[in-house]
Amino acid sequence: MDYNFEDIERKWQKRWVVQKTFKVGEDEGKPKYYVLDMFPYPSGAGLHVGHPLGYIASDIVARYKRNKGFNVLHPMGYDSFGLPAEQYAIQTGQHPSITTETNVKRYREQLDRMGFSFDWDRSFKTSDPEYYKWTQWIFLQLFNSWYNDKTNCAEDIQNLVAIFEREGNENLGALPEGQKKFSMKEWNAYREKDKSDILMHYRLAYLGEAFVNWCPALGTVLANDEVKDGLSERGGHLVERKRMKQWSMRISVYSERLLKGLDGLDWTESIKDAQRNWIGKSKGGEIRFKVDQAEDQFLTVFSTRPDTLYGVTFLAIAPEFEGVEKLIVESKKQEIGEYINRAKNRSERDRLADPEQVTGVFTGYYAFHPLSGKKLQIWIADYVLVGYGTGAVMGVPAHDARDHRFALKFGLEIIPVIQSPPEWDIQKEAYIEQKGICINSEIINGLEVPEAGGKIMEKLSEGQMGISKVQFRLRDAVFGRQRYWGEPIPVYYEMGIPKGLPEASLPLVLPEVDVFLPSENGDPPLSRAQDSWKYHGKFNYEWTTMPGWAGSSWYFLRYMDPGGKEVFARREKVDYWGEIDLYIGGSEHTTGHLLYFRFWTKFLFDRGWIPFDEPAKKLINQGMIQGCSCLVHRVEGSNKIVSAGLKSKYKTIKIHIDVNLVDQMQVDLAGLKSWRTDFAEAEYELEDGKLICEHAVEKMSKRWHNVVNPDDICNKYGADTLRLYEMFLGPLEQSKPWSTGGITGVHGFLKKFWRLFYSSGTFFITDEKARPEELKILHKTIRKISEDIERFSFNTSVSSFMICVNELWDVKCCKREILEPLLILLSPFAPHFSEELWEQLGHGDGISKVPFPLFESKFVIESEFNYPVSFNGKTRFYLMLPLDLDGTEVEKIVLGNELSEKYLGDKAVRKIIFVKGKIINVVV
Repeated sequence: MDYNFEDIERKWQKRWVVQKTFKVGEDEGKPKYYVLDMFPYPSGAGLHVGHPLGYIASDIVARYKRNKGFNVLHPMGYDSFGLPAEQYAIQTGQHPSITTETNVKRYREQLDRMGFSFDWDRSFKTSDPEYYKWTQWIFLQLFNSWYNDKTNCAEDIQNLVAIFEREGNENLGALPEGQKKFSMKEWNAYREKDKSDILMHYRLAYLGEAFVNWCPALGTVLANDEVKDGLSERGGHLVERKRMKQWSMRISVYSERLLKGLDGLDWTESIKDAQRNWIGKSKGGEIRFKVDQAEDQFLTVFSTRPDTLYGVTFLAIAPEFEGVEKLIVESKKQEIGEYINRAKNRSERDRLADPEQVTGVFTGYYAFHPLSGKKLQIWIADYVLVGYGTGAVMGVPAHDARDHRFALKFGLEIIPVIQSPPEWDIQKEAYIEQKGICINSEIINGLEVPEAGGKIMEKLSEGQMGISKVQFRLRDAVFGRQRYWGEPIPVYYEMGIPKGLPEASLPLVLPEVDVFLPSENGDPPLSRAQDSWKYHGKFNYEWTTMPGWAGSSWYFLRYMDPGGKEVFARREKVDYWGEIDLYIGGSEHTTGHLLYFRFWTKFLFDRGWIPFDEPAKKLINQGMIQGCSCLVHRVEGSNKIVSAGLKSKYKTIKIHIDVNLVDQMQVDLAGLKSWRTDFAEAEYELEDGKLICEHAVEKMSKRWHNVVNPDDICNKYGADTLRLYEMFLGPLEQSKPWSTGGITGVHGFLKKFWRLFYSSGTFFITDEKARPEELKILHKTIRKISEDIERFSFNTSVSSFMICVNELWDVKCCKREILEPLLILLSPFAPHFSEELWEQLGHGDGISKVPFPLFESKFVIESEFNYPVSFNGKTRFYLMLPLDLDGTEVEKIVLGNELSEKYLGDKAVRKIIFVKGKIINVVV
């Protein structure tokens, strides 16, 4: 019987579904293991062969852990809200839910085709009202919570209200920006609107003003990573920086905990470093500069280098700086206004990406140096970002590269205040070392940098011109989106006051609208439903929706209890499953998703709903499978296509063609002509009747026609071959190019493995006792596969399987004692193949939960070693000797060997170097 993968895979995929093989519940008698893939967005294009890489790896671990006796939670669902479905709806008029359902169905078909062991009874979409009811509920808890710096924990907002009612805010310590102290009496006298406005400065989910990336063409706010060169990544539309009322999340108050929490996580250092850099903890001081000709007006800057204060020669503020208009002289308002509009519409990423592009404008205002009293020009510069620090910087061109470039361009003074090497030309390059002796600095001359910074802050503090401070780069996260296809924010407005919906009113279901675009006056799409969509029929709901990351910030908890009606996840289930033991996903989520994911977890922990404050113990970012693009050569200025070997005769341009039209660099000419009309009408110059193309490794994308559909691979070779081959391509965390060149070898391995059971053409397995050499092959493989899976080295596992099967083939092994445990070893990698042969071995229960084979060292202990025998370091022959011989016995055997006589001749032996299990060297 041949290896008929089509029938085998269909059979087992159907049986797993019918029997609910991978359905899981809590089992106190087993250790739990929670393995999770990052939430996929179901796109209309379906999966290409790059997408399943992480899924295959997680499925191998899930299946392995089941065999090892763990109770495994391995779920899958869909992050189904998002801009692509909405854009398609705008273009076609089709409701996003229809597109989403179609895409989800397609994804499910593809995932089932690859044999993943997901518990599909736990599946859900973020766009399911019964799911986003709880996303809305969590939002309301954030809205009704504040962060108590004294307890370092989120608390109910009513605790804060009680403090205000009892003693005002005078004992709370540092106040939010823009807030003033008030007494108990004043608080109790405030109107409801005043109280609401004050509490909004404390709520963890709050309505405030923020600069956002506004895209008029898409009618929505975009995240920084959705903007490139001032244009939206989706559609290439113009994006402008705009100050808007926005719902935001006060993630910044968790900065220190998000930073410290990284230390205890089993994540790669590169991931943790990326998060540390994004959180961006800096120690330094806030320094106040009095503005000239402006009563009681100061510019406050945050600096990590107060030791360089005497080197300040100008001040610079961001184009978006609040109150910038008060710092511009009347005669320059039009000129500077035009500059501000240009500068602020460049995204922060673009403004930092090109350090050589320096722009700025002098405002006409000055400020006074807080110690020397020197007058300093105030500039507006686009290298200053409003989102970091105070939105203003002190320009120290001698010791900061950006300030130096700015000073050179605009002819500003450069004053060194840290002693640099004698050969250093401070006028040409900034000296940025954070060590040395202070010079030109009056009160700190001669001091080392660390000591000098402390003394400067002491002096500033005496005059109330500065204060030591820790600053974080992490900003609050803009939460509202001017989109339709997202979770409605559960807020209504009564007399202009935003109020959270009562829990009994959840879910607030997304209403139907006639058009998915913003209204004619620019309001979000949900405003189109306002006539029929009101709280109690009279109060407007919030019209913005939640961002894509809302539903993905807590989904791992819902998998623990997907059917729960009373809470987002029952506590006993959360207590049982706990943190994710293994989380696998793409590196593009290193900062965005993972920070929000951790933030929501810490908040839910603070409020007592879950027993842990980090969501994932171990995280792996799988590498990218890159596309292998195929390109043909077209003669420039013509429609003539020439084979690659003939390109030197012409001036040519390269044209991407469909990778599925190519086999071993030879193009299917008939297929190419039917693929596109320009190729049908082209003239061809071939090599030996063949059109040969070239290849290039690029991102797998429809744009480059290099997308490989996993369905095609499954049809041709089977899902088990695809699973093994993707693992065989290289280490999980590394990127690697896709090539079908080696897939036939992997498929051949499975067929060879199959023939161990069908060596005579029919199924034949013997119960005869295994020989020592067979047991050695098996247990060597058990040890290697176990070690490899535990360290996620799946590519070396596949190599080990191949070596094992070759060795068993050589000794003509067909023994149950060997092949049965070997099937269990293979089953996490090739489950359909293994299940089928397991059944043919006579087992009624499936292979997925049988015990994993145990390694027994006694079967791999070597009793002999084939020693290389050298003469003066040059190997001349080999001797197979028992390993229990001592040196004296070995010397006798070596010197008595006839080959030794040949190489010794009449030379005297000076000594023999013997290293047990390694070498024998005769020195003459």
